[in-house]
Amino acid sequence: MSLISRRLRRGAQVLAAALVAGVLVVPVQAAPATAAIGGLTWQDEFNAPAGTPVDQSKWRFDVGGHGWGNNERQYYTNSTSNAVHDGQGNLVITARRENPNNYQCHYGRCEYTSARLLTAATFTQAYGRFEARIKIPRGQGIWPAFWMLGNNFNSVGWPASGEIDIMENVGREPNTVHGTIHGPGYSGGGGIGGSRTIGQPLADAFHTYRVDWEPNIIRWYLDGVEFFRVDPGRLGGNRWVFDHPFFMIMNVAVGGNWPGYPDGSTQFPQQMLVDYVRVYSYVPDGNTGTTRIRGQQSGRCIDIPSSNPYDGAPLQIWDCNTTAAQAWTFAADGTVRAMGKCMDPAWAGTANGTEVNLVTCNGNPAQRFTLNAAGDLVNLNANRCVDVRENNPNNGGRLQLWDCAGTPNQKWSRA
Repeated sequence: MSLISRRLRRGAQVLAAALVAGVLVVPVQAAPATAAIGGLTWQDEFNAPAGTPVDQSKWRFDVGGHGWGNNERQYYTNSTSNAVHDGQGNLVITARRENPNNYQCHYGRCEYTSARLLTAATFTQAYGRFEARIKIPRGQGIWPAFWMLGNNFNSVGWPASGEIDIMENVGREPNTVHGTIHGPGYSGGGGIGGSRTIGQPLADAFHTYRVDWEPNIIRWYLDGVEFFRVDPGRLGGNRWVFDHPFFMIMNVAVGGNWPGYPDGSTQFPQQMLVDYVRVYSYVPDGNTGTTRIRGQQSGRCIDIPSSNPYDGAPLQIWDCNTTAAQAWTFAADGTVRAMGKCMDPAWAGTANGTEVNLVTCNGNPAQRFTLNAAGDLVNLNANRCVDVRENNPNNGGRLQLWDCAGTPNQKWSRA
């Protein structure tokens, strides 16, 4: 069992434009500043076959039924009954009204099971963008969350470790998402946060929840629209503890001091579907810069032929040079750009052999790539690698998508 208990939560709800712990939380009115966000550093796309358990190289489980500091009613398991891939590109966390193994909770025999996943042992990061696309569950007493704790939790305890709640919802407020921080002097019911309420229940569709976290400011977004931000000036003289690595947590709680408890209207099972979780780096001063992308096999760089950036221009490798045709930017939205346009798999294709072209940036997820630590330039939509066709190391070798194989014609580096 993890030592991580989710402390006693809000006695009073944390709302935008409300006084919380003596601090005025003001809803965002102006257009948000662009955060200094760099390339993708961690991801889980959940593209595993149906029935497959979570990837334990990325996620571990909290297990137990001691209430987690909030008088919650569920027992968290590590079973595929409560956390499993659905084969349709989602992780499914399921809260059930059941107790098949006679689990014991803080109040006696447990009534519910659910799951809580965390990256404490596998991944931590300070600053950057933390984002997930989620379809939340619904119902009185249901409490889904995507949140983070400081990696020094076990040494300094909570709330000195800090907590960033990226997304929380309580079933009695079906249209409202909450975002909150907790630290010394502003924890539990005194957490500092904001919320956004939309015109339909959040459980009706997938939504994107994220924070952009930089030194001395954190911003919250729902579907790309900022709804709250906080900085040290909001803490009333209390200490800002968001200056060290944090780990991520996803869970569905059943009951608790804040959401209340299930009643006759609550239907089970309840499921939270997670399409992806992605983390991006923080780049000081927003200087993402331009770079050449050099192939390991050829020593040549990804190039726009004849420096002509027409829509559909097939990308190639060519002797590395300092022209704009090889000056690529890994943008904050996951696109890879040169000469004002984006790297793009032809017709948003995902199959092996799809040509990699240059096209006007259009917001299509097919235009999102990441250069990972292993040197793979991965198209996130296809989950395939940029590959030099037919292992051609010569000038003019064309690029395509292909299953990632770790071969030299798929290895790239910034140059």
